[in-house]
Amino acid sequence: MNQPFINETFSKALQIYQESKDEPNGIKYNSFLSVVVRLLVTLYSELDIINPLMTNNDEALKSNLCKFGYSEVDLDAFFHNLEEFDKIDSENEKRKIKIKNPYFITIQRQLIDMLICKKMNYHLTEKEVQEFYSLLYTTTAKNPLRLSYNFLTAKDPTEIERYFKKQMSENVKIVEPKEKNILNLRAYEILNYSLDAINAMESSELDKINHQVYDFFKIKEQTMNKEYLLEQRIAAYEREKNKITSGNGYVDILLVMSAVATGIMVLSILSFIVL
Repeated sequence: MNQPFINETFSKALQIYQESKDEPNGIKYNSFLSVVVRLLVTLYSELDIINPLMTNNDEALKSNLCKFGYSEVDLDAFFHNLEEFDKIDSENEKRKIKIKNPYFITIQRQLIDMLICKKMNYHLTEKEVQEFYSLLYTTTAKNPLRLSYNFLTAKDPTEIERYFKKQMSENVKIVEPKEKNILNLRAYEILNYSLDAINAMESSELDKINHQVYDFFKIKEQTMNKEYLLEQRIAAYEREKNKITSGNGYVDILLVMSAVATGIMVLSILSFIVL
C-alpha cells in the first residue's frame, strides 16, 4: 500500500488480516489489530470492509461503518484510537517493562457500541452476537493467545465482558405490536373465514389472509387504491352471484325459455283484452 487507507494503523490492520487469514490459529491472525478487523467483518461484512480498500475509497468505508447508526464523529475517534494504540504497542516492544495500553479497552468498547447500534436500528441475529462476543478479549476467550494478551494488556481483564453484558441488557429494542389491518368483512366471508376467526388472528397471520383476499379478487397489493378496488370487486362478485342461474347450463336455457314464453302469453292475453 503506497498511500495509507484511512490511516497507517488501519492499513496495517487490514494487511495483517488479509495475510494471516489462512492461519486461523496463528499469532498474526489473533493479534489485536487483526482481531479488530475480524470484529468489523463479523458486524458488517468482508465486502463492506475490503471493497472500499480495493477502490481506495475512504468515504465508502466510513459510509458502510455508519450504516447502522454509528456516528461519523465516533468513527473518526475510533480510527484515531487505533493509531494511539499502535503507538503505545510499538513503544512497548522496546520496553523491558511494558505499560498498560488504555486504548486496548477503549477500542473494544467502541466496537461493542457499533454492535449496539446494529441491535437497536437494524437486525441482529443471535449467531452474530455469539461470533462477535467470541472474538472479544475476555476471561472466557477460547483462543489462548487472546486470553493471555487480555491479562497482560488490560488493567481489569473482566472489563470488556462486563461492558458487553451491561450494554446488551440495557439496550433492548422495543417492538410495538403491529396494528391489525382488517379488510372488508364480506371479503373474508367469501373466502369462508368467520368474523370470530379473523378477530382471533395475530396481525402477521391476518396479513397472510389479506394476501389471499387480494389474490382472489385479482388486485395487486402495491396498488394505491387497493381498498377501493376491493369494494368494487366485492360488489361485482355479489351481482354475479345473485344472477338467476341454476348452475346448470341446460336448466338455465329452460328457465330463459320459460320466462320468454310467459312474457309472450302475458302479451297475448293483454292483446285479446284490448281487442
